[in-house]
Amino acid sequence: MTVRTFGTNSVDWEQRLDLDRLRADRLARLRTKLEASELGALLTFDFANIRYMTATHIGTWAMDKLIRFAVLPRGGEPVLWDFGSAAKHHQLYNPWLDGTERARAGISTLRGAFHPDAGIAEEVARKVATVLREHGLENEPVGVDLIEMPILAALQREGLQVVDGQQVFLDARRIKTQDEIGLLAQACSMVDAAYEELYRFLRPGVKENECVGLVSKVLYDLGSEYVEGVNAISGERCSPHPHVYSDRLIRPGDPAFFDILHSHMGYRTCYYRCFAVGSASPAQRDAYTRCREYMDNAIALVKPGATTADIVSVWPTAQEFGFPDEEAAFALQYGHGVGLSIWEKPIFSRLVSLDHPEVLEEGMVFALETYWPGKDGWSAARIEEEVVVTADGCEVITKFPAEELLVAGKRYFTAGGVLNSTRESQSHLNNGHAE
Repeated sequence: MTVRTFGTNSVDWEQRLDLDRLRADRLARLRTKLEASELGALLTFDFANIRYMTATHIGTWAMDKLIRFAVLPRGGEPVLWDFGSAAKHHQLYNPWLDGTERARAGISTLRGAFHPDAGIAEEVARKVATVLREHGLENEPVGVDLIEMPILAALQREGLQVVDGQQVFLDARRIKTQDEIGLLAQACSMVDAAYEELYRFLRPGVKENECVGLVSKVLYDLGSEYVEGVNAISGERCSPHPHVYSDRLIRPGDPAFFDILHSHMGYRTCYYRCFAVGSASPAQRDAYTRCREYMDNAIALVKPGATTADIVSVWPTAQEFGFPDEEAAFALQYGHGVGLSIWEKPIFSRLVSLDHPEVLEEGMVFALETYWPGKDGWSAARIEEEVVVTADGCEVITKFPAEELLVAGKRYFTAGGVLNSTRESQSHLNNGHAE
């Protein structure tokens, strides 16, 4: 199998990704999982689940507001309530929602910003209950992904039985359709380009936050819908991993690793690469080699029928790299599904996977990430690859080179020739003088 990437425009001379098929296939998967459950309907306030169910989207400014909601009744069509004029836009331009019938104006409580006595929560509950009664489902459990407490109480006052619906959504999304896989690969191709520019840009005197700005510009220029985050970690900040960028100046001989998370038509990336700036110390090279070995050993096991337990069994225990337990080391040797959000199913972690393994299936797309601290006590290496499970193995869709530690920045020339790219950052240590 080869995961193909195309131009992002629609053209008349080539069949590329089929967005009508994407919308139909996602809804079909969700219906299948709903039918197999004990639920009468699914109710979602989550941005990604709303998009999966209804193929609608508004600005990412709304992602954390919980203002939009949609319901999928068993045997019925999805109904969406959206923010003000967005509903009118859907009525005009989203024919799969059948005009005004299934794209309606409606708003939630703005996470409590509306006055509690304004009746907004009650109105949300009434809207949902009306649809369920129209389908004869008012006495069936309603599965919800995320919910505000006032709305939960209002739904219960309407006589509805509200239960956890997260697993139904996640089970539907765990296997990707062919068009989802194509979009995920295109999203990765944009990050490939961002890393190319970042590699050229890295040098002493550059700040971590400048790297974040550069990556964001490259991605938005290429058409990214949303840059969710860029982890930029350098120097002594590499160990322990702080999971947030700063304004630190990058220095000669620094390790620097980056995680680029963005969205292309809703589909995310989670894509680390690690560099040495100017030169790499033996400790950094050793850490990278160890990190890469753990990655390669994991990828070699990926195929249908393997389990998450198989994968994490080749990774080190928390105690082997300086942590007291797996919770303290969580997400350093790690894997997670990637789709309309991160993190999705399946999850790979020694914290849970050995006791609760999940079986890998064709069509899963996930990221595997490894980490190893340097012997010097401050440097570290971090690598991440996104993997598609194929019929007989897997394919890696993160293509920027990572088999060996890349050295970025200018090459320096001495009177005797090119300065060695493997060296300690303190010059006297390279001339036979011990610390």
